[in-house]
Amino acid sequence: MSEYRRAQVKGGCYFFTVITKDRSPFLVREDVRLALRTSIQKVHVRFPFTVEGWVLLPDHLHCLWTLPADDHDFSKRWSLIKRYTSQQLAGMPGWEPKKSEGNRREAGLWQRRFWEHLIRDEADFRNHMDYMHWNPVKHGLVTNAAAWPYSTFHRLVAQGVYPGLWGGDCVRDDGAAFGE
Repeated sequence: MSEYRRAQVKGGCYFFTVITKDRSPFLVREDVRLALRTSIQKVHVRFPFTVEGWVLLPDHLHCLWTLPADDHDFSKRWSLIKRYTSQQLAGMPGWEPKKSEGNRREAGLWQRRFWEHLIRDEADFRNHMDYMHWNPVKHGLVTNAAAWPYSTFHRLVAQGVYPGLWGGDCVRDDGAAFGE
């Protein structure tokens, strides 16, 4: 089996897909959202990045980050975010890891890896931003992007990037999986 090599560009903009273990649908629970947000903020203080866009779905998340001009280590950031989130939820009812997971310092929340894509240009950025915000519609969770509360779509509407009713029937599905 060949070894996967990640594209690492200092100051790069990346699209990520992070999936829960066994696709368990818990990410939109209030306790998990709070733990994830706290973890992201904690990591952001030590290892800055700019969140260009984000969507949180029950069993996975997508986001676009831009790293600082002198840094390319997104893997460290994701490792810490996953670890801190797992640590915050450890011991809470329903979050007890299996013995084998505990031995590996895992809490059974996340798939071990994540998927990343280095954004090539403005068109690639826009395609991934659109895909991310349309994802709740794609998965049948809502009928338009504005109806999904767990994304940066609302912030981008306020900034004039998207019209408020974007992401319903007018968006086409070109079949791209974007790491799902």
